Parts: sequence; C-alpha cells; structure tokens
Amino acid sequence: MSDPVGHQGPAASGPASAAEAPGTPENAEYRVAHFQERLAAEELGELGVRAEFRAGAVAVTGTVPSAQCRETVLRVAREELAGLTVHTDVVVAETARPDRAEEL
Repeated sequence: MSDPVGHQGPAASGPASAAEAPGTPENAEYRVAHFQERLAAEELGELGVRAEFRAGAVAVTGTVPSAQCRETVLRVAREELAGLTVHTDVVVAETARPDRAEEL
C-alpha cells in the first residue's frame, strides 16, 4: 500500500548551493532524521514508524495502533518532508478481539 504524502520537486526560488536545495540528499537525510525525532518526542511517541531516504525519495513504513495515530504520522510527514517525494506504507494494527476461536 503506497500513499503518496507529497510529490513535489525542489522549489525553484532562485539559485542555491547544493547543500541548501530542498531535494538534495544531505538535506533530505537531515529532514528524515528530524522527522523521526519529532515522531518519537512529541505527544505521539511513535517508535514503530521508520523513514528512510532511498533513490531520491523518502519511504515511511511501519505499524501504528490507531487510525488517528496514522493520520498524525502522515500530517507530520507532510510538514517535515514537504518538497520531497514521500511514499508511505503505514498500517493500523488490528486490535479487535477475534470473533471466533482459533482452530489448530
């Protein structure tokens, strides 16, 4: 399941050095690390989500306990990773009690 959060290229706002351009690997890796720190530190405290910069895009994957938590992860990804290509595969864990006994 791939859910693109943002599919935007680098902003064309005049000349910038390679280290300052929004889509450069150096900047992208820093932003991915900041994204993960924010997920772990804020009210979400989500450690089950990983983000990696690979092949010019950010892959955000993991399992979260609720749909609300998933929406928060996606919102934070949009905020922190704006301007980068982001692919998400964040699923909600099934926490409902089984409706019948398991057959062995």
